[in-house]
Amino acid sequence: MQFIAIVLLSVGAAVLYGILHDQVTIRICPEYFTVFHPHVADVQSLTVLAIIWGVIATWWVGLPLGIVLGLCARTGRWPRLSARELIKPTAVLLVLMGVAAALGGVTGWILAVSGTLRAWPWLADNLAESRHAGFFADLLAHNVSYFGGAIGGLVLSGWVLMRRRRLARRGPDPDDGTAHTA
Repeated sequence: MQFIAIVLLSVGAAVLYGILHDQVTIRICPEYFTVFHPHVADVQSLTVLAIIWGVIATWWVGLPLGIVLGLCARTGRWPRLSARELIKPTAVLLVLMGVAAALGGVTGWILAVSGTLRAWPWLADNLAESRHAGFFADLLAHNVSYFGGAIGGLVLSGWVLMRRRRLARRGPDPDDGTAHTA
């Protein structure tokens, strides 16, 4: 049951991150979603559209990462970690992803404004030049989030294995407030 809880934690965290991330980026460049993504719903609200895309674009990232994390936390003879024990490290990962996405977005904006990033023909044909910097800000913020989530999820899984190994070597700490199950 804890394995499923870990997978659900991962999917839920990814979806929550995606919804919050898209609430910001849709306001920087709505066309990133309305012109350059497939049409998914007849909605006028940017908030609702960001929620829809936040779910669509992230659940599938959280699922395989949750499976890997669950396997790392629950299989083998070392003390097992529960979903509850992974909430804080998962939250730290999401905050780091958010910071990285913000830096990526600012970088995209600066590179577009400076002329270093120039619009591709399909972009120039479908988006006013005044919106290009916002588009590149969104593009880089989203790509940094995907890359950061994938790499961060693998790093978190490695951290889980190292934590379990340390627990196996020294035994559970009765003062750490966690219950490691066998």
